[in-house]
Amino acid sequence: MIYPHISGNKYRKLKYNLEAAKTDGFDTILTFGGAFSNHIAATAYAGKLHGLKTIGVIRGEEISQKWETNPTLKLAFEHGMLFKFISRDAYRDKNSEDFINLLKSEFGNFYLLPEGGSNALAVKGCEEILTSEDIQFDFICSSIGTGGTIAGIINASHPNQRVLGFPALKGGFLTEDIRNFTSKENWQLQTDYHFGGYAKVSAELVHFINDFKERTQIPLDPIYTGKLLYGILDLVKKDHFKPKTKILAIHTGGLQSISGMNTKLKKKKLPQITL
Repeated sequence: MIYPHISGNKYRKLKYNLEAAKTDGFDTILTFGGAFSNHIAATAYAGKLHGLKTIGVIRGEEISQKWETNPTLKLAFEHGMLFKFISRDAYRDKNSEDFINLLKSEFGNFYLLPEGGSNALAVKGCEEILTSEDIQFDFICSSIGTGGTIAGIINASHPNQRVLGFPALKGGFLTEDIRNFTSKENWQLQTDYHFGGYAKVSAELVHFINDFKERTQIPLDPIYTGKLLYGILDLVKKDHFKPKTKILAIHTGGLQSISGMNTKLKKKKLPQITL
């Protein structure tokens, strides 16, 4: 609802990075992501809007032969993004100085955005998610990809509030990533709702997303917000929260990924998400 194609937290993350890129004289933004990345789609659209070239370094060489069938990459291409497909092994070294220098020798100078867009300027933008009215809530809940969004939310939260993060990935490594951007301790991760890991879904999750939309008219994506709301409501059922607790759930957008996920679900003969 914030902005077409630059939805939810991606708008917040890009806001100050776009300003910095233009202030520092860059005409190109380079960033990283997977084939269904919300960040890739949002960066491409934002770049076109602000007159900046965009380059997406995409995880998975095999996608290079069929990217036109991928709705996320097709959208990014239509908004002017140039792709470089690399192997998953090479992708693990994406933050190394040698790899960045190789990219500069190929593409020239560029403004570098990390995977998911999470850096100090992104966290600054995400600190603006909460408003003065949100002080009334006891718990603030958000899904987590790379940790930048929840770090901003934590920084903007009040001492009387607890922040709960629902990682979309397996593993506890995100704790240290989040601590790189916040010194507060009023938060914790709920790690039981990843449904197998990043971009992993089940028939149960799809049914939940469709039922939630039917009951509330609010669409959820299968990678982040579907797992977030499933987790919150499951904790409510398990009496994790005291009666009359006020809970704020942050919808981080990401709805563009539904079409691509439905393609995968169809191949696996699983139920599809209602558009």
